[in-house]
This record gives sequence, C-alpha cells and structure tokens, in this order.
Amino acid sequence: LWSTFKHEYYYRHIFVHAAELVAAVDYWMNFYNTRRRHSTIAMLSPTDYEQSLTATSMAA
Repeated sequence: LWSTFKHEYYYRHIFVHAAELVAAVDYWMNFYNTRRRHSTIAMLSPTDYEQSLTATSMAA
C-alpha cells in the first residue's frame, strides 16, 4: 500500500509543510479506497462495484 502511494502520489508532489503531507495521505487513501479502478472487479471503482451489486440485487 505505501509503496503504491509513494509511486503514484508522493514522488510526484512537493510538500512544504507536514500538514500538506497529512492532507495528501488522507486524499489519496480516500481515492484509493473509493474511486480507484481495480482489475479484480472488472476495472470498476469500489463505489461503482458496490452500486452495481445493489442494482443487481434490487432487480432480482
């Protein structure tokens, strides 16, 4: 997880204050856990995948 964070975000930005880094970690973790597409769930974001499951279960 941290290796992915460093390669996808940390090395591409400059942080002047520690608070900026904390905010960046918070932003990235939210992005990673809710909006980032994952190959194991058909390249959907976790949020989209959950919505597709909900729509499927309501249609049945």
